Amino acid sequence: YLPAALDREGIPGATVAVVHDGEVVSARGFGWADRDDRVPVDPEDTLFRVGSVSKVFTATAVMQLVEDGEVDLDTDVATYVDVDLERPVTLRHLLTHTGGFEERVAGLIEGPGASVDLRESMTTDPPEQVFEPGTTPAYSNYGNALAGFVVEEVSGQSFEDYVAEHVLSPAGMTSSTFAQPLPAELADRLAAGYAAPTGPPAEFETVGTAPAGALTASATDMARFM
Repeated sequence: YLPAALDREGIPGATVAVVHDGEVVSARGFGWADRDDRVPVDPEDTLFRVGSVSKVFTATAVMQLVEDGEVDLDTDVATYVDVDLERPVTLRHLLTHTGGFEERVAGLIEGPGASVDLRESMTTDPPEQVFEPGTTPAYSNYGNALAGFVVEEVSGQSFEDYVAEHVLSPAGMTSSTFAQPLPAELADRLAAGYAAPTGPPAEFETVGTAPAGALTASATDMARFM
């Protein structure tokens, strides 16, 4: 199905890993990682930005701290981070998208040269809480990133370093990172991103709320996490 779907939608390449009962059943690459240079997609070598699937890794980091007794799911996050919100929220609210926040696009995606300061993005002009926390599911990049900021503050490590050491490395995800831009040893393996079926690849996209969407990984690394 996949080669026909890629052809129909004008998508240069994709990769798929299938996991069943803890074992990788199949890991395959389709099409091109770089359409212009005719570099094929390799499920082990080619890296993709996995977008909001990054949130699963942020939640995993939070739950590690819960298991270690470092944070509590039902304590006001203001206990852990200096952030001025309209209404108190807990980590449980943040991880279940029930913090009540409106969703904003501004500042979410920047160009390749943009700097990312998690503290600044979390504490400067937080989004309005349009629902009472705990009452209404409302998708929130800010809320998940705020959970990542708690990880950073409580652990004393940058969010990227904590996840690398405590989540990615134990899972054997040696080709994955939240770092932006990518480290030199991984940068050449990133699939080119195309905004349209024809035309040049787009520039690297920097995610302003990094814990909510900045992960780069291979298909086989994602299978290891599973």
